[in-house]
Amino acid sequence: MRIAVVIPERCEPKSNAYDYLKKWSQMCSKECIIVEGKLVKISEHACPPCIVRAKLCPDDAVKIINLPEELETDMMHRYSLNGFRLFRLPTPSKDSVVGILGPNGMGKSTAVNALSGRLVPNLGDWKGEADWDAVIATLPRGELRDFLVEVKEGRISVAVKPQNVDRLPQRVKGKVGDLLRKVDERGLYDELTAGLGIDHLLDREIGQLSGGELQRMAMAATLLRDADVYFLDEPSSYLDIYERMRIVRIVQELAAERRVIVIEHDLAVLDVLADLVHIVYGNKGAFGIFTPARSTRTAINAYLDGFLQEQNVRIRDKPITFLGHKDRKVETGAPMVSWGDLQKELGTFKLEAKEGAVHRAEVVGVVGPNGTGKSTMIKMLAGELEYDAGWVSAGAKISYKPQHLD
Repeated sequence: MRIAVVIPERCEPKSNAYDYLKKWSQMCSKECIIVEGKLVKISEHACPPCIVRAKLCPDDAVKIINLPEELETDMMHRYSLNGFRLFRLPTPSKDSVVGILGPNGMGKSTAVNALSGRLVPNLGDWKGEADWDAVIATLPRGELRDFLVEVKEGRISVAVKPQNVDRLPQRVKGKVGDLLRKVDERGLYDELTAGLGIDHLLDREIGQLSGGELQRMAMAATLLRDADVYFLDEPSSYLDIYERMRIVRIVQELAAERRVIVIEHDLAVLDVLADLVHIVYGNKGAFGIFTPARSTRTAINAYLDGFLQEQNVRIRDKPITFLGHKDRKVETGAPMVSWGDLQKELGTFKLEAKEGAVHRAEVVGVVGPNGTGKSTMIKMLAGELEYDAGWVSAGAKISYKPQHLD
């Protein structure tokens, strides 16, 4: 089974890739490479010379990928002739936390949209009318088929926690408490806000929250909804270890009576949180394949090793190995940045930082709970935020990577 993927942003008119493909489209009598206006198409049944030409397209604008033939019957969705393809779906299991493990760009969001009923899979027929009956007929009897029957009949309600919580202040305005009260369908407002450690933030404006505080607010807003299935996309990002363990406890309690699917990159959190894990692998922007669910520990070990023994598939050239920390000699030279007696007040929050310094060839870690002023401190050292008292001396040019991207 061969698939051809054209990356549109690399193949716009007047680009090197577009001009290259347009030239070769005129060199073959067959409709292998087709250029119509702004649209570029590559047939997956193209002749061998045109396949070679497509592989040599500038800027890697075209991907030609060979897949096992047996996958053809497992295709769940295809966006266009040369668009992304998704093979198989994960299975929401009753009374369980089901994890999804894999790189971004492999179709996790597409799978969530299908399982939540927002997207009807087209089984690869991107031109035709997608139909739930056709999807269900392709699946063997089992939990996934029964679940999709309920989705088709509108008997499944879902709640989705989005991945990019840093964008919430751009979409939602107002106070934290007001937002959470509006979405509380389970009558657990007091219990969840206390359990997530955000009960002291209820009178604060959403735009004033740190990344970790936004994450916990988003979790509260999702879990307060009365749903049959909860999809949690990266629930531990921005959180310190203590808060991650609180999330684990709350989600496991929820899974005792509801279905929960978690997309998570933190292997330690996934190991503690999930009962079963689907690995998703493929080629970013081209295709994604979900494996059958397996025990959490088995899935994590297979993912690290890069080899799926049951499918006899290698998903990575090399296994992931963890490097041990090497002791380094501590040399005290002239400081690159130093500070003393810094103070900053932001509303009711007050930060104080005693004397300190960062020296050349030194890596300094800053640890502590969210909302305690780590980002505020870094902003003052970088000159992004004025301090109320104290001093900063920088003998070097400072580059600052913010927590949130505008």
